[in-house]
Amino acid sequence: MEPENSLINQSLDPELHPHLQLAGWGFGMWSEHLLKPEDPLLYHRPKAAFYDDNAKGVIPSLQGSTLLAHVRASGYDAGVVQADENCHPFSFDGTPWIIAQNGALPNWRLLQRELLPYCEDRYLKQMRGTTDTEFLYVLLLSLLESDSDEEVRKGFERLLEVILQAMKALDLFALTKLKIALVAPNRIIGVNYGCGHEGETDPAGDWKKLRPSAPGKDDMALSMLLEPLYLLTGKNFQDHANSYKVDVCPEGEATSAIFASEPLTEDGDEWLNIEFGEIIALERKNGKISKKVSKLNV
Repeated sequence: MEPENSLINQSLDPELHPHLQLAGWGFGMWSEHLLKPEDPLLYHRPKAAFYDDNAKGVIPSLQGSTLLAHVRASGYDAGVVQADENCHPFSFDGTPWIIAQNGALPNWRLLQRELLPYCEDRYLKQMRGTTDTEFLYVLLLSLLESDSDEEVRKGFERLLEVILQAMKALDLFALTKLKIALVAPNRIIGVNYGCGHEGETDPAGDWKKLRPSAPGKDDMALSMLLEPLYLLTGKNFQDHANSYKVDVCPEGEATSAIFASEPLTEDGDEWLNIEFGEIIALERKNGKISKKVSKLNV
């Protein structure tokens, strides 16, 4: 609520996104204080966060150990469906993972012709909305062999592989931005990848130099594909009231982690960049955060 770059403020004035984020917002969280601590508490609302009259009453009352929050941007198009069911994060029964993303899979409804054979019925029947993210959630869960970091990495690699196969089969190559957070209790796996306008998985360019292009132009889209995601780790988060700050500490001593689409503090130098083509796995054990950053094999 209070930090300068809080979720509510991001929906009105995002630092790194060209659009106001007016299509909704939501969060999922786990807490030992809930009656069902093993299940995520979910909140969605299909309106801009700064218009949500529940936020000031609900958020200060929450205390969680793991949280995934998202503000939804969409094109200024009457065809955009604003509904609870289309607000991130998404959660299905039968998996520990919930998901949110800043990205898009163009032509996903047509690509389904090729991708549906990979999807398991137990996840397909839980789809309630009309977003590409929820379909990507179905597809990813269906491709996972297990929930280990290694198998999740392989699942993400396979996800892009079958998407590119579908694009080739239907001649529907398009720039695809997949900046995804997959979250379970005490675990975060984040990926920053996708493909360029011709389906290339190693597009070149300096995202900062490309960014001045007008929204909707190819250079702007490529910039948003190539820009990094961001990680802040440290300790004593609780000592910095009304901010996202932590005390910097050596590797292995961190007790808190924030994975985000843009730096949430003014001092961006404290944040680690997760570059395009990388995956990060975070886990908290015995109160300490471990992290592993690696390149995706795509």
